[in-house]
Amino acid sequence: MPNLNENPTLADYQAYVMRLEVERGFEDQAIRDKCLLLGEEIGELFKAVRKTEGLKVDVASQCGTVSEELADIFIYVCAIANRYGIDLEKAFRDKEVINHQRSWIEQGDLFAGFEAQSGSDEPGGKPHE
Repeated sequence: MPNLNENPTLADYQAYVMRLEVERGFEDQAIRDKCLLLGEEIGELFKAVRKTEGLKVDVASQCGTVSEELADIFIYVCAIANRYGIDLEKAFRDKEVINHQRSWIEQGDLFAGFEAQSGSDEPGGKPHE
């Protein structure tokens, strides 16, 4: 099993994931496949959050903890970045330059009044006649 430095940088994590994929035989998986797997992990994160927040979940459904699912997501993000040759630290810093130039305002509940905007209050979205 590959080793990860005691205080790893983001580049260390990316290199570690690359070595893990080779060790586990995943290095040839297509980017599309990695993206699909990432999507599945995001769904598992949502389920773990629902469970943690006390929302109803199927008793037969399996999910890990929020921290486990976030770790899985991070692994897939590193794998996808590696396939595109993206330095995640540089990408993060570059994106933050853009984000610092943006203005952020509170929008309130984005879904408030949604039903009224659709022109219908009936299931199926059929407008009143």
